[in-house]
Amino acid sequence: MFTPNTETDPGQGGRSGFSATHHPFTAPLTDADVELMVTNPLAARADHYDLVLNGVELGGGSRRIHTAKMQEYVFREILKMSDKGVKQFSHLLEALRAGCPPHAGFALGFDRLCAVLTGTDSVRDVIAFPKSMKGEDLTVRSPGKITSEELGTYHLAFRPKEEKKKE
Repeated sequence: MFTPNTETDPGQGGRSGFSATHHPFTAPLTDADVELMVTNPLAARADHYDLVLNGVELGGGSRRIHTAKMQEYVFREILKMSDKGVKQFSHLLEALRAGCPPHAGFALGFDRLCAVLTGTDSVRDVIAFPKSMKGEDLTVRSPGKITSEELGTYHLAFRPKEEKKKE
C-alpha cells in the first residue's frame, strides 16, 4: 500500500517518508493487511489492479477505503499529513462518516488500447482530437467563450471576480 519516499519525491503532503503506492484512498487487500497498516505499513498490500495486454497497461483501478476512521488513519498516522492537509479532504471524510458502501473504480485508457490494436508506438497517432501545447482543440476552437443562452440552459451564472481593493 505504501512506498518509501525518495529524496526527490514530495509524497502526498505528509512527513512520514511514505507515499501511497497507488493513491491514498486505496483499501487494504485483506484483514491481515489492515493489521499491517498499524504494525508495518510498508508490508501492507492494497487492493488495486491493472489490465495489461502484451506488456502494455491499458487501464487500472482500485477498491476504495469506505470508512472515515480508516481514511483518516491513513492520512494522519501513516502519511503524517498536517491538520491543514487533512482538512483539504474534509469533504471526503464527512461523506464517509455519513455512510458509504464498499466501492471500487476502474479506468480504461482507450487511447492506449487503440495504439496497441493498430500497432503504433505512440498514443499520439490514435488520438482523434489532439490538443495543442496550450490545451486548445484547434479543430473546434475550444475552449471558447460561453454565451448567456448556453449558461441558461444549465442554470448557470457567471460572476466576474471582484478586484481586491488596494490599501
